Amino acid sequence: MSEPRTDTTQEPGTAAAEERSDVATYAQTANETSTPTNAETDQPAGAAADHPPVDTIPDWPELLKQAERQAAEHYDAWLRAKAEAENTRRRAEEEITKARIYAITQFAAALLPVKDSLEAALATENQTVESLREGVALTLRQLTAALENHGVREENPQGGKFDPNRHQAIGMIETDGEPNQVAQVLQKGYLLHERVLRPALVMVSQPKTTP
Repeated sequence: MSEPRTDTTQEPGTAAAEERSDVATYAQTANETSTPTNAETDQPAGAAADHPPVDTIPDWPELLKQAERQAAEHYDAWLRAKAEAENTRRRAEEEITKARIYAITQFAAALLPVKDSLEAALATENQTVESLREGVALTLRQLTAALENHGVREENPQGGKFDPNRHQAIGMIETDGEPNQVAQVLQKGYLLHERVLRPALVMVSQPKTTP
């Protein structure tokens, strides 16, 4: 009589479950063996490599030397800047002084021909009235040109409207014309680049009073 056969064939579901269990066990074992740990801190060895130990004791003598060198450099730069500022201020003061002293250099040079003409007129003997008049007229034209070339122009408001900013009223004159007009110029005024150098002395018109 033959012995009964033992059926060792496993069900498909049971074999697949065992295979998955074996794979999970192998992965866990590989993970534990591949990650080294620090024996003292129980941390991964890579974490210690990322943060190497730092020497926390500073080198105070060297830091003091560096601070002293920087302080010396800053002080030297401050001294140079101070000296440069002082030189700039001194040069500016000198330029202002020169400008104030020699401001009328060109104007004075323009007046020299006028002086020459006057001296020449006085040096000429036996002049006639006509020649003397011509010489004075020439000298006056020279003087007028010199003044105009330097911004000085004449203010003669005869017949114009009275302007208190440019004219100085000496008195009033009754006229038949419009009031507040310059009826008479007693002395011409002069302007320097639109600034009043000397106001004109004038008489201002006013209406006639009825008897």
